[in-house]
Amino acid sequence: MSVDTATVKRVARLARIAVDDEDAERMTGELNAILGFVEQLDEVDVSGVEPMTSVIPMEMKKRADAVTDGGKAADVVANAPATEENFFLVPKVVE
Repeated sequence: MSVDTATVKRVARLARIAVDDEDAERMTGELNAILGFVEQLDEVDVSGVEPMTSVIPMEMKKRADAVTDGGKAADVVANAPATEENFFLVPKVVE
């Protein structure tokens, strides 16, 4: 795949980047070099390679999936002016 100047200008317009003719010519060569490298990578045989998320094997740290109340109810209401049984007490607003 190769990119021409019109494609570079179109992509620049879609990205809302101001590109003059000189920059478009330079970018055309750079983008064609990048796409050539990507085409080289496509030639590599990776049929027996397992996908990785890291360069070293590791297992994600996981916590037990259990439903709890958090155990912090007293800490949550500690600074409240009025509480009762770990609930906030507020004045009645609507009668």
